[in-house]
Amino acid sequence: MNNFEFSRATDTADAVRQVAANPNARFIAGGTNLIDLIKEGVATPSRLIDITRLQLNFVEDTNEGGLRIGALVPNSDLAYHPQIEKRYPLLASAILAGASPQLRNMATTGGNLLQRTRCFYFYDTTTPCNKREPGSGCSAIDGLNRMHAILGTSEHCIATHPSDMCVALAALAADVVAAGRNGERRIAFADFHRLPGDEPQIDTNLGNDEIITAIELPANGFAKNYSYLKVRDRLSYAFALVSVAAALEIDNGIILKARLALGGVAHKPWRDERSEALLSGAPANRESFARAAEALLRDARGFGHNDFKIDLARRTIIRALTQAASGTPQSQTDKRVR
Repeated sequence: MNNFEFSRATDTADAVRQVAANPNARFIAGGTNLIDLIKEGVATPSRLIDITRLQLNFVEDTNEGGLRIGALVPNSDLAYHPQIEKRYPLLASAILAGASPQLRNMATTGGNLLQRTRCFYFYDTTTPCNKREPGSGCSAIDGLNRMHAILGTSEHCIATHPSDMCVALAALAADVVAAGRNGERRIAFADFHRLPGDEPQIDTNLGNDEIITAIELPANGFAKNYSYLKVRDRLSYAFALVSVAAALEIDNGIILKARLALGGVAHKPWRDERSEALLSGAPANRESFARAAEALLRDARGFGHNDFKIDLARRTIIRALTQAASGTPQSQTDKRVR
């Protein structure tokens, strides 16, 4: 474990000044991912900047009828917040599908967005990994890749993004609010995370001198017809093989609007608006859901051990859309798929 300096930011402007002055500094709040990375020697920051005293623990209405969530709201508080449970139950369900109660108590909204892949080779510093050491190679492509990506991969990386919360945020079309030396800016959630391409070491489009201050949810939370379905090796405390956030607006059996996002299948939460468009105006039935699943997975590619994920994703999409259409979302208490 490397030596590092420690400091505490007094406000957002101070946090930006401190991180801009040191390219190898990192913010720390709950630390549920960063501490693991430091202990394993994957992350070697020269300074940790404590942001826990910043005034970013809030949930408030926006002028547009949505909600603004502070970056330091703990995951557990967010999942059980009355406005989230009532207006954005898809988000609450996704949060409760992830991690454990102890981790959710510590993990923050902003930190959840920035957690890094759980690829075995990324954590094993004795193996080549382009995310950890650009240009060294990707051990997963010809290695044990059962948990790895089937969409949006490149020859340099097939790692997956681990978050459940982010899959729901992608489906809800949230915005990320960030502050930096040039002031505040909004980043559409679809543009926040990156595919690996030629630079798999860069996970997001957040600037090195920026800090996430909030997440903004639009007014439409799809609170009636939704489901977050997570398929994994065991029913708790496991990362997704495939997860699906499905949200529908239905009138007289016809889909008016659809949102569909996947986790466990790509380097970022995977949302395909072309597949959603196929559902718009279609009857809310299995045939429509199957067409959307085929379209979403049209470019899916396995790497041997994870070939099964393509069919698993197809069936999970259809099941999640069926749950959403019937108004019977997947329970995160009884996690068995029904």
